[in-house]
Amino acid sequence: MVTVTVEQKEYEVEEGISLEEIAKQYGSCEQGQIVLAYVNRHLCELHKKVSQDAVIEFVTTTDKIGFSTYKRSMILMMMKAFRDVLKERGTTGRIRVLFSIDKGFYCELESKGTKLSQDLLDAASTRMRELADADIPIVKSTYKSHDLMRRFEAQGRKDKVRLFKYRRASNANVYRLEDFEDYYYGFMVASTGYLKYFALCAYEDGFVLQMPRRREPEVVPEFTPPHKLFSVLKQSDDWGVMLNVDTVGGLNDAVAAGQINELMLVQEALQEKNIADIATQIKNEEKKIILIAGPSSSGKTSFSHRLSIQLRALGLSPYPIALDNYFVNREQTPKDANGNYNFECLEAVDVAQFNEDMSRLLKGEEILLPTFNFFQGKREYRGNTMKLKENDVLVIEGIHGLNPKMSAGLPDDSKFKIYISALTQLNVDEHNRISTTDGRLIRRIVRDVRTRGNSAQMTISMWDSVRRGEEENIFPYQEEADAMFNSALIYELSVLKPYVEPLLFAIPRESGEYQEAKRLLKFLDYFLGVSSENIPNNSILREFVGGSCFPV
Repeated sequence: MVTVTVEQKEYEVEEGISLEEIAKQYGSCEQGQIVLAYVNRHLCELHKKVSQDAVIEFVTTTDKIGFSTYKRSMILMMMKAFRDVLKERGTTGRIRVLFSIDKGFYCELESKGTKLSQDLLDAASTRMRELADADIPIVKSTYKSHDLMRRFEAQGRKDKVRLFKYRRASNANVYRLEDFEDYYYGFMVASTGYLKYFALCAYEDGFVLQMPRRREPEVVPEFTPPHKLFSVLKQSDDWGVMLNVDTVGGLNDAVAAGQINELMLVQEALQEKNIADIATQIKNEEKKIILIAGPSSSGKTSFSHRLSIQLRALGLSPYPIALDNYFVNREQTPKDANGNYNFECLEAVDVAQFNEDMSRLLKGEEILLPTFNFFQGKREYRGNTMKLKENDVLVIEGIHGLNPKMSAGLPDDSKFKIYISALTQLNVDEHNRISTTDGRLIRRIVRDVRTRGNSAQMTISMWDSVRRGEEENIFPYQEEADAMFNSALIYELSVLKPYVEPLLFAIPRESGEYQEAKRLLKFLDYFLGVSSENIPNNSILREFVGGSCFPV
């Protein structure tokens, strides 16, 4: 017998009992379901057996790591279901998991023998339900990396072969569901019985694997198509496929072949073209107020400068205004449930004063612009005046830029709204997608250490709070935008790798942020590192690694 401590209670259990059995007997959770466990602070899958005294902390689908595990495992079950259905119909095909939209993953079927149809989706969904009801174990096996590479090569799975070509680890794990096996980046649930909540929704040329929200892990929301966001994501994916750099293996091939500098220049040229197109649209529509919003580490500052240059090239005179200067005084700032100042809610901004000032500018009046003193927590007036001339335009940047309430007092025909985000177009392979959130977090870690004196541990500790603010104040309004701009660069994670790895290694093992740091380090191990030397000085990536020609 061994002693396990669960939720501060001790239990005598048989040596060799699985974590899954302990969870069923002694685990409890108000929401979601237990999918992983920390054993003496070491993250483990539930099939692991306990062989000594241990302190066990269970992870549920309401936790970030647990929710990611659920979604990753759902992809495996979906892949198995499609393969079974196609086999029954006497054909084959492959599913590409491309990017995240709404609360799921957009996927496409590539098959010479059949086309995607509602009938096929219904059959795949039915098969997924059968697999979930059967509660089939998901079995983990370890192979030598070179053996696994040959195994995937024999199966014609070129994306896996390209990925493992650059793997340094001598061993790798694959997961098997009955007769279907695949490689996945990260842990999985113990069996298909955990995978009950999903929907398959036809959309555009593919479909969406819709899943629950993390805070409501047993409710699958109705799919709401984000048409504008989808268009930007699809354009980025198509561009990556065209260049044969849609996966990490493809990017590493370009690095190894000495093509990375050309790839950098082509990517930067594509972004510059997109910025020029947005500027032309603003000019043609004769807009006077440009509102820019996007989540943290999207490169809003550099984008604003580059957009201003393109506007000047068209004969316009842009003037930047930061919405942060319209913060209410500190004593008027609302507080959250924990009693901390909530600087990210709309009520933290003097919306009335902003609308009054902008309305007066549109009428041709001169106004006195405020400057917010962050040290004293007060808005100040330092004699900065402004009056719009015929070709002047206002470039306004802030978290609430797309919220209709922020500019409710201004005529709609004067406004042009831009949503900017780093929408990662690169995937690890065809079934393992790279989270846009991970790309932004890595950007922010590098920038915070360089410009704000925050450690990687501090940035990671604040990230969930930052994400909550984005989900409340930015993402609900992204479809309000007149234009969307993807600031992600297909090569950037190779450049950021040498900067961020030492910062992540410095996070102490005993800290609450260690597991996230470990996960990011494992993820970055897929990439070949690249020097930042040849990145143009006006690149958005310069905002994070330094050397930008813009004041950032």
